[in-house]
Amino acid sequence: KPRVQWLKELGLDDSQVPQTISKFPGIMGSYSLEENLKPRVEWLKELGMDDSQVAKTITNFPQLMGYSLEENLKPRVQWLKE
Repeated sequence: KPRVQWLKELGLDDSQVPQTISKFPGIMGSYSLEENLKPRVEWLKELGMDDSQVAKTITNFPQLMGYSLEENLKPRVQWLKE
């Protein structure tokens, strides 16, 4: 299961992976790993998050992985910075 492995590589532990999937089942197939999920993780890191912060964010609010970078996430962060 490549997505489970990817979540573990991000730093989620064995208890966090099923918790994350139950909160946001789309992470297991509705979104492309390469086109959707990985770019969001890279964006979080560009904002200054380290690996443990990214893992914590995904565990606590996995729905974030379903939001559009261009239409939702980037504009909101820009608005907060202004």
